[in-house]
Amino acid sequence: MQNTKVLISGASVAGPALAYWLGHYGFEPTVVELAPALREGGYAVDFRGTSHLSVLERMGVLEELRELQTGGSPWSFVDQDGRELLGLPREFTGGDLEVRRADLSRVLYRRSLDRTEYLFGDSIATLTDTAEGVRVSFEHGPDRLFDLVIGADGIHSNTRRLTFGPEEQFVRHLGYYVAGWDVPNHLGLTGGSVTYNVPGKAAGVGVDTRDTSRGNAMFLFASPKLDIHYRDRARQQQVLTEAFAGLGWETPRLLAGLADSREFYFDSISRADLPTWSKGRIALVGDAAAGATLGGMGTGAAILAAYTLAGELATANGDFRAAYTAYENRLRSFATRCQKGGDRAGHFIAPRRGYGARLRNTLLGRPALLNMMLREGQKVAADMALPDYPAALAA
Repeated sequence: MQNTKVLISGASVAGPALAYWLGHYGFEPTVVELAPALREGGYAVDFRGTSHLSVLERMGVLEELRELQTGGSPWSFVDQDGRELLGLPREFTGGDLEVRRADLSRVLYRRSLDRTEYLFGDSIATLTDTAEGVRVSFEHGPDRLFDLVIGADGIHSNTRRLTFGPEEQFVRHLGYYVAGWDVPNHLGLTGGSVTYNVPGKAAGVGVDTRDTSRGNAMFLFASPKLDIHYRDRARQQQVLTEAFAGLGWETPRLLAGLADSREFYFDSISRADLPTWSKGRIALVGDAAAGATLGGMGTGAAILAAYTLAGELATANGDFRAAYTAYENRLRSFATRCQKGGDRAGHFIAPRRGYGARLRNTLLGRPALLNMMLREGQKVAADMALPDYPAALAA
């Protein structure tokens, strides 16, 4: 096997999944993660269809994740007085298997740990692609030489920026921002989530499946692209408070919980599109290559991408040029179809016109149309032919 020393940037989902498969095939993966430890919190993520579940089963984590699953969450849209206008079933948001992102990340980390070196609290500063390998300088650790580098560091990928150019060249704003934070469950929800709409804005809250005394607020609003850094929490909270000032229902009480929140998330709804997913010895996987902030089946797509990239590298005996080409050829059209869900997410949750919300509520209130939409989602998720790399390589 050639080119076995692989640096992976990012320890959320795609990174540990890729590390597991590379270690399984005899590579020597190293994962670098900016955070000092695995990230806690985060919303639930879901898997849909046979392709997603098959990869989890081949990793040996499917049954463990079933034990951690939330069971899905019903979703209600309500009016200002809390009366339900539309109720969506668990399958709509939870797919075939829904787990908390933090639980998924922890399972993948543990599964990969015996064959992977993890570097927490550090990040890549520079990348220099040479004939001998990629020379990597880190923000804190010593410089090192790797055979390959893979960016699994999300839609704001540092690896992509260092290799391909500024984020603005590849990430397109889709007209909305989304925010989330933890709050007390002052509505006394026993399950699911509720959302209140006005044109171009949505305020919602769901119960924490592990601690029903806590909830998770989620706000979404239409806006042109703002000049705000995705790590500037103070400015983000100011923008959010201004955008929802004067909104009715439970909005003021949810906004009041911002000051005491332990976890806070704020980002634009965007998608990443690149002409190619690799350059020399460096490649991208998951949201870094073809992400959508919300609604793009990003977690399932990341698992499939990690499985495919590792499988192609192993099949090609470490010939990264052949492997990168085969990986992209297999995944690109599937990833693009998944991204279309991200294009529609903001418009679905917070239509810019009042008639848009009324139309959504009317159409999805009809069981036949709702079932058709669920089937279409399953079709997209299952529309990916997966080679059985482990069986083929073991033969």
